[in-house]
Amino acid sequence: MAMTPSNMLPLGTAAPNFRLRDTVTEKMMSLDELKGKRGTVIMFICNHCPFVIHVNSTLVNLAESYQKKGVKFIAISSNDIVNYPQDAPHLMKIKATEEGYPFPYLYDETQEIARAYDAACTPDFYLFDDTLILTYRGQLDDSRPGNGLSPNGSDLQGAMDALLNGEQNIAVQKPSIGCNIKWL
Repeated sequence: MAMTPSNMLPLGTAAPNFRLRDTVTEKMMSLDELKGKRGTVIMFICNHCPFVIHVNSTLVNLAESYQKKGVKFIAISSNDIVNYPQDAPHLMKIKATEEGYPFPYLYDETQEIARAYDAACTPDFYLFDDTLILTYRGQLDDSRPGNGLSPNGSDLQGAMDALLNGEQNIAVQKPSIGCNIKWL
């Protein structure tokens, strides 16, 4: 199991815009259409990565809770589906349905968006404010498959709470660790 860290896009970066296909609805969706009123979490995930599988239920719970508060969640998969067919769009739709994703699961076929965000691994998390300026990037929490810690989303949750409370997130932002994005 590869352990690739996030590249840690600089705080204050404006969110690169995109228009990608949602694998569940088959509709093209843009960041402007999907962004939250108070904040937006963009996460790079995929179907087969054990690090993502480890946190799927936590992602669902956080999204269900925070979307009610105005923070929207958007998932993007950018993996090469020729060499990793388990991450193909039709299987992304099945995964989203099985997991009960309350957020769009978009497919980045050209990997242009992953490169624009300097994404490196799955999962990789980015929190943008209401003007789409980066306020947090890095890990969900300290849990990893096999380390004995249950996922709770504490790092991302703390960043979202700070954003919603109009406070600066002073917590140390640690890189996410996961499988490397499968580049073309």
